[in-house]
Amino acid sequence: TQHARPRSRSCRTERWAHTAAVLQPVRPATMQALSRSMKAGNAVRASAPRSRRTVAVRAAKELHFNKNMEALKKMQAGADKLATVVGVTIGPKGRNVVLESKYGSPKIVNDGVTIAKEVELEDPVENIGAKLVRQAASKTNDTAGDGTTTACVLSAAFIAEGMKIVAAGTNPVQLIRGMDKTVAALVKELKTLSTDVNSDQDLCNVAAVSAGGNYEVGKLISEAMAKVGRQGVVTMEESKTAEDNLIFVEGMQFDRGYYSPYFVTDPERMVAEYENCRVLLVDKKISTARDVIQILEAAIKGNYPLLIMAEDVEQEALATLVVNKLRGALKVVAVKAPGFGERKTSYLEDIAILTGGTMVKDELGVSLDKADESVLGLAAKVLITKEACTIVGDGSTQREVSARVSQIRNLVAATEQEYEREKLNERIARLSGGVAIIQVGAQTETELKEKKLRVEDALNATKAAVEEGVVIGGGCTLLKLAAKVNAIKETLANDEQKLGADIIRKALAYPIRLISSNAGVNGSVVMQKVLEKTAEVPNYGYNAANDTYGDLMEAGIIDPTKVVRCTLENAVSVAKTFLLADVVVTEIPEPEGAAAAGMGAGDYGM
Repeated sequence: TQHARPRSRSCRTERWAHTAAVLQPVRPATMQALSRSMKAGNAVRASAPRSRRTVAVRAAKELHFNKNMEALKKMQAGADKLATVVGVTIGPKGRNVVLESKYGSPKIVNDGVTIAKEVELEDPVENIGAKLVRQAASKTNDTAGDGTTTACVLSAAFIAEGMKIVAAGTNPVQLIRGMDKTVAALVKELKTLSTDVNSDQDLCNVAAVSAGGNYEVGKLISEAMAKVGRQGVVTMEESKTAEDNLIFVEGMQFDRGYYSPYFVTDPERMVAEYENCRVLLVDKKISTARDVIQILEAAIKGNYPLLIMAEDVEQEALATLVVNKLRGALKVVAVKAPGFGERKTSYLEDIAILTGGTMVKDELGVSLDKADESVLGLAAKVLITKEACTIVGDGSTQREVSARVSQIRNLVAATEQEYEREKLNERIARLSGGVAIIQVGAQTETELKEKKLRVEDALNATKAAVEEGVVIGGGCTLLKLAAKVNAIKETLANDEQKLGADIIRKALAYPIRLISSNAGVNGSVVMQKVLEKTAEVPNYGYNAANDTYGDLMEAGIIDPTKVVRCTLENAVSVAKTFLLADVVVTEIPEPEGAAAAGMGAGDYGM
């Protein structure tokens, strides 16, 4: 290895001499320019880390003006396309629509709102028209749960009839005022045509008509309503077999099983079952057996079974309970409290009210180590399996339970979220004494999906019928309302508003025509026959299921009043906003290649 020698003084002198020869004298003006450029460069470098300016590029929009009614005609074309697709399902002889699914098997459905949600049109203006009509279906589904197909058909009918009048030069503002006043008057007329649900057979008929003439589904739903009451909760789930079944669950049932299989009292069925059981409800963890020693001693002295329901039971406390259970000294079973967070506390409060007990919670001033048997509730029966816990009350707290149910019903009325509403209704059902579960079965997955949608519609229709009563179905009620429009016209302020009333009158005949057309009959002929006989027989109409005419109320062809009302109100709401439009603004679609390139460059452009 060679060591580097230090440079000599002569070498350093030669290097500096070379540098001096290279450098040239600089003029003062040049120096000032150089100084300014260096300052500017420093300023840029200083500001760069502090703020990185981004330029937002906004996509241009395309404007579609209503010259010669071009924009509205395109929107109407979209509304008509959606109504045509959905309209094939209306009536007892309506067909199904096949919906492609990216994953899994395709859906073959008869449900209007499900079909409407799947329709997306290529032309952006037509697609806006389709979306407007879809709103009527969605809103009707949220409010009444059925009648979504009729809502789509009526919306398109109001738009089609309104477009004829607007194209002729009528002021749409006055037109829609006439439509509004007419529909408000017709809703009042509808209430006079409505009759209350008097028997379980009426419920069966409503459910069967809503399920497309399936009287087996109607019978299941009417039986379920008979068991849990008109205000009771009926739910639906998939059956494990191809058969439809009805199951009634008595008392409160939660998806929580026992902590340990050593708690079982019946080894063959692997269940823990006690009668006249005391219930301890704890809204926190039980860490040690010392926390519950007073209550355990009281249970041993009183020789009564004990159900402990807590947020969690830790290992030490659980071991103590299991050992005493196996020795026969204590009849006990421990279960994890249902739900999480606020919902868990609400469930425990419900159980406390049902059993007449007190929930142990520090915020209420009740600590677990000082609690005695006065906090315990009493259940007539408890049944705990590996996956579920059922508590049946003894009926002594009926007044408190009724007050609690009323309180939860007020919460349901104030809640907008569908999921939250379902959970609150479940709590009402558990407190009320039971839940009826309809198990829907089918041979294939595709059939099961279609059948579930029909049963869901039938359930919603039945609940709506209980709320506001029933009217005759088959589109005949809308036809009867159309006959009352002429009297309403006399009360309107001007001729343009009267034209709005005419739009409603003509459009209300569309559903019965479409039902007849789907049954293979001329709709105009059917409509004329029904109108001729209505004066003699008030409930006269056309039964498309067997192609006969007669009293539809006696034949069981009935619809819930609430469904007809919501359909009418939501359809006219969409038509009003449609007819007032004059300019459509849509996004200009970017070419796929340009969009991909823009996305790729975006990371570096920032």
